[in-house]
Amino acid sequence: MTTGTKIKKAILYLGLILLALTCLLPFLMMMVNATRSGNEIMTSFTLIPGSSLKENWEIVSNYFNIFKGILNSVIVAFPATLMTAYFSAMTAFALAIYKFKGKNILFAVILLFMMIPAQLGLLGFYDLVSFLHLINSYIPLIIPAVAAPGTVFFLKQYVESVLPPALLEAARIDGASELYIFHKIVLPIMSPGIATMAIGAFIGNWNSYLTPMLILTKTEKYTLPVLIATLNSSTDIVSNQGATYLAVAISVIPILIVFCFCSKYIISSISAGSVKE
Repeated sequence: MTTGTKIKKAILYLGLILLALTCLLPFLMMMVNATRSGNEIMTSFTLIPGSSLKENWEIVSNYFNIFKGILNSVIVAFPATLMTAYFSAMTAFALAIYKFKGKNILFAVILLFMMIPAQLGLLGFYDLVSFLHLINSYIPLIIPAVAAPGTVFFLKQYVESVLPPALLEAARIDGASELYIFHKIVLPIMSPGIATMAIGAFIGNWNSYLTPMLILTKTEKYTLPVLIATLNSSTDIVSNQGATYLAVAISVIPILIVFCFCSKYIISSISAGSVKE
């Protein structure tokens, strides 16, 4: 290895380290500010933990039951993520493998819906939910998760890259049904791509704020983001800054757990998608 190559690699590694530190800085600030009082946060900047963790926890506990909020978010996020992953995989498999009339038009419609902001249909969605008497129900927060055009688009491209058509033909010759092929052959092959998209779906469902705020009117049904927003909307917003950081830090823990269990699939899905038969 020449001296020039070593210098280039050193510069590359140094840049990657600086980038990693830059990405970790907001997370570190969140953890540090969770231990500081609101006045300290507003008047000074430091990366040294404070001594107000207990006080912040008391403020959070006095405003709402954070564990109830976590449970409500779990009730919404996990089923929505599972449904997104399963039905998006099934749709992507059908679009990638089967040939039928209107397939290209259907795929174009899916691409079109990717470009339309979800907020545009919010008023109509609320009217529909109200007409169906589903206000204060978690159903409107879970069922619409089935329609995930971005996930379908990604998984369609992924399954076209990793699934050999000969494997499907061999299974059909052996007498396997289409549902059997999908569940026993296709799903295991697609699992890295599904896990990758499931991480993003879970984060989106867990952090969802606008729709739960409109649909849920009872405090005991609030998801965690809606509960945390009540701290910011209080009249004592300055002193609640530390408590808000603490609540946000707690809300990040489930996301980190899911990411730690599924992150290995991100690398495997990218490497698998780079090779096409």
